[in-house]
Amino acid sequence: MNFFNLHTHSVTQSDNQIALVNQYPQEFDATIPTYSIGIHPWYVNVDRVASDLACIEEKIQEQNCLAVGECGLDKRADTIFELQQEVFEKQLLLAQKYGKPVILHCVAAFQEIIETKERLKITVPLIFHGFSKSAQLAKQLIDSGCYLSFGKYLLKNPDLESVFQSVPSNRFFLETDTMEETIEAVYEIAAKYSGVSVEEIKIVIRDNCKAVFKIDLSN
Repeated sequence: MNFFNLHTHSVTQSDNQIALVNQYPQEFDATIPTYSIGIHPWYVNVDRVASDLACIEEKIQEQNCLAVGECGLDKRADTIFELQQEVFEKQLLLAQKYGKPVILHCVAAFQEIIETKERLKITVPLIFHGFSKSAQLAKQLIDSGCYLSFGKYLLKNPDLESVFQSVPSNRFFLETDTMEETIEAVYEIAAKYSGVSVEEIKIVIRDNCKAVFKIDLSN
């Protein structure tokens, strides 16, 4: 069974891994076999928003596009927050229109994202990538219907062990993002914290992929 990497910026592929590679509209690479595409809040360009959104709408209708994103809100970014919000909402509405999950970048704006989800009546799965916060926040996000993805911080911050253990098995994914460590290493720490084997974690992720992305990792 394949490993699944929810979020990476590396286009390296292997025989035993399905990697969801992050793509930006202005740098789209049609040779990448599985990808997400979105406007990151750091890189909102007013002069390009319309064409970027048009590119996203075109690409998310293709079979190889598994999700919109990463997109979201970041209160520490240079981009004006109101502009971030506007662009984020447009991407959420595209995801809802075409039934695609959304991979979220969020810094200090969790409540705003949940409020936006509820206000726009977004029902497609939302996945907070690179989660590194408290068990209390994790529960709040899960109770709102969202998923969490763990990667770099799970490896580097021992305090996340109890947070990870508090997340139901049907609500998490694993990723590498930009770190050098492999997805296998992330699976290994997840298995250790869960008290199960890597193969059992693979089964969990396989089932979550079926539910969220409608793909089968067994193939």
